[in-house]
Amino acid sequence: MKNRKLVLSKQNKSFDRNLFFLILVFVIIGIIAVADVSAPQALNTYGDKFYLLKEQAISAAIGLTAFFVLSRIKYTVWEKVATPLFFISLLFLLLVLLERFGLTALGARRWISLGPINFQPSEFIKFTICIYLAKVASSGKGPLSYFVPLVLVAGLIILQPDLGTTLVVLIIGISQIFVSGVNLFYIFGALGVGGIATALLVMLSPYRKDRLNTFLQATTDPLGKSYHIRQILLALGSGGIFGVGLGASRQKYLFLPEASTDSIFAVIAEELGLIGAGVLILLFVFLIIKGLKIAKDAPDKFAQVLAVGISAWIGGQAFLNIASMVSLVPLTGIPLPFISYGGSSLVMILSACGILLNISRYATSERK
Repeated sequence: MKNRKLVLSKQNKSFDRNLFFLILVFVIIGIIAVADVSAPQALNTYGDKFYLLKEQAISAAIGLTAFFVLSRIKYTVWEKVATPLFFISLLFLLLVLLERFGLTALGARRWISLGPINFQPSEFIKFTICIYLAKVASSGKGPLSYFVPLVLVAGLIILQPDLGTTLVVLIIGISQIFVSGVNLFYIFGALGVGGIATALLVMLSPYRKDRLNTFLQATTDPLGKSYHIRQILLALGSGGIFGVGLGASRQKYLFLPEASTDSIFAVIAEELGLIGAGVLILLFVFLIIKGLKIAKDAPDKFAQVLAVGISAWIGGQAFLNIASMVSLVPLTGIPLPFISYGGSSLVMILSACGILLNISRYATSERK
């Protein structure tokens, strides 16, 4: 016990500077990418080519403020407020399904409007479920305490419908459950049930079935159902090794659907080529490694599981987005972390990174 107190008394009060600067690099890359890619879409829709850039800059300012503030708040505070935060986020997920509160766009009800502010409750739930499951792990509760809230959240998100975000939430949850020490029998059982449920959702949903068929037969119907993936592949092919040059993309001129959101990686690959896209992927890999290193050196179970959840969130979402761009998986319709246009996503991820940075201050000297 005395040794434990000695270890904790020698906490590292300086944050992980590499992580700090890496986050800032990602934000800068994201602002540049949105400024470059969004101009044609913003001009066509809003009559102002800087409209989406200005909105993203405001979101970045809010997110960076949260990042700096939360990096100074000791992570243990989140364990105390985990339960009320989680239930508030569940309430938002319910409200978004109601016509009075939820906004429908592109066939999905994913946004809540509060006056001039629109936000996605599904982004908030990623943040709160990381915290809530970390608290469950630190409390030493049984398997049902993990799986019941995870299934509940996944079910509410799939009703929007949003399969991509559901997969990200499941990646977060399963990763945290794994490091919490839950028996592998329960984990593999949950993965099996989840796989069957996903297959059923795809087969019973016409638009998801169309996406799967498009993924399997990308050359069919090039001007219809296969149009999106065909334009993505054209962008990737046009970029080659070195790219066509920053700002010189052709696909961003309204040829590529969702160019500034889901498909922004394709434009980056077109303009900066394989080398530029590869550097961006390596930055994500480095960020995930840093997050897992922080988890390894965390001083307690709550911090460890929380750091793993945040790392799985960023890594899982980045993988699904990029994998769908290079046709490794069907199109998922989720943003690339830090890079894609989207205020809710950027603010929540930066907030989570602020907590991750704070955890890095408390790495035990015994593990360093």
